[in-house]
Amino acid sequence: MILITGGRGAVATHLTSLLHREGRPVRLGSAHPESLTPPAGVRTVRLDLTDPATFPTALTGITSVFLYATPDHITDFIDRAHQAGVTHVVLLSSSSVLSPDPDSDPLAKSHLDVEQALLASPITTTILRPGSFAANAGAWAWPVKAGRPVSLPFPGAHNDPIHEKDVAEAAHAALTDPRHHGGRFVLTGPESMTFAQQIDQLSTVTGRPITINRVTREEWKREMADYIPAVYADALLNWWESHDGKPVAVTGTVEELTGHPARSFTTWATDHTADFTTS
Repeated sequence: MILITGGRGAVATHLTSLLHREGRPVRLGSAHPESLTPPAGVRTVRLDLTDPATFPTALTGITSVFLYATPDHITDFIDRAHQAGVTHVVLLSSSSVLSPDPDSDPLAKSHLDVEQALLASPITTTILRPGSFAANAGAWAWPVKAGRPVSLPFPGAHNDPIHEKDVAEAAHAALTDPRHHGGRFVLTGPESMTFAQQIDQLSTVTGRPITINRVTREEWKREMADYIPAVYADALLNWWESHDGKPVAVTGTVEELTGHPARSFTTWATDHTADFTTS
């Protein structure tokens, strides 16, 4: 039985479908299982990774876990998982842990703390480290639909947008193919792109003109204050500034794990056109 955490997320949704189609037993965990709409026959369970009281029921009978965790109660989760008989965890981490000083970056450190806790445990751990999710562009949906400019402090900042389906398929390979167990995999999209290039591709796909309003760091933080805590906003801004005009490295790991090249940002935009055009 495979437990998939973060059941409402796009990666978990795609991964659940892949495993279910193969007839593998899957349990889908979420802090709000009543909001889930899994494939017929997939059992859901309340699993709040900030509440250890939910761990025992979710982990009963589980042998493998797909985990996207916060560090708050990771030791409790690992202990309970080991007691329950879990032998393999596939962790969705972040390539930010490979930065020169991840301890100084709150986003990177939260992932690093989880990695270190799992690697210190007796459970075999496979780590997926994606870079930038293409789905981050979803933050532009509201201004695009409203016909307003997209506010960007560093439109020339490069990133490596990866489609959530590629992450899910990589996770599927990591869970089901013993050759990958215990591996460390950096996942990226097929090319390094600036935010401005992504905006241009999104405009082409949606058929809508999209302009950029270049704002200062502080203006962007104020605009995003209701959505991103200041400490995380600063970490993002620092990363973008450090990659302004500087391409990032991309890997072929998606193809190594899945057998096909990583999907392009244009493919992601096409798959999500309705997010930017439907009110």
